[in-house]
Amino acid sequence: MRIDILTIFPDIFSPLFSSILKRAQEAGLIKIILHDLRDFTKDRHRTVDDAPYGGGAGMLMKVSVLYEAVMAIKKQNPNAPVYLMSPQGKLLTQKKCRELSELEGLILVCAHYEGVDERFVDLVCDGEISIGDYVLTGGELPAMVIADAVARLAPGVIDAESAREESFTQTLLDYPQYTRPREFMGMKVPDVLLSGDHEKVRQWRENQKILNTLKKRPELLEKIE
Repeated sequence: MRIDILTIFPDIFSPLFSSILKRAQEAGLIKIILHDLRDFTKDRHRTVDDAPYGGGAGMLMKVSVLYEAVMAIKKQNPNAPVYLMSPQGKLLTQKKCRELSELEGLILVCAHYEGVDERFVDLVCDGEISIGDYVLTGGELPAMVIADAVARLAPGVIDAESAREESFTQTLLDYPQYTRPREFMGMKVPDVLLSGDHEKVRQWRENQKILNTLKKRPELLEKIE
């Protein structure tokens, strides 16, 4: 899978090139490429923004620069959908991450300032994605979140069984987990996990998913069909 990210701050993205994602890229399982939007400008000041028509606070990213950048990347990643990072977008979910992880490519555009010229959205974008109902200074952090959440689901990046069991994969949160020592400050590991009975462990974990969800995110239970 190839993920292209357009930004005016490429230096921010170092976490995407460490740990699990670093190993996945070295193994050729995924490819993450950063593009500086200023490289697609045509003036000596490398201008990416301008004042909005009609007045108002802040600046908007120029449609011409964004369009040129995406068209150039499309030549190398032609089948990749284009998503704008935007607080106005649809909320990111685990289901959406899994859908995106099955694609050959993905192009993420990081907005900044007051946003982008709406013509860019209409002409180029396949959608807008938000990571929450709040506003950040730019789209770089959301792009990192999406790239990480999607890339880790690409085949071979993490253990397939682990991905199936984790939170939100089946709407419910994950079950609680424990490791050594067996007792810490008077709190013991549940006996069933030490029993060696795999069926009892499985049943306990399934029950704990429901209880954990009820305790922490009860609204998720309403989404179960």
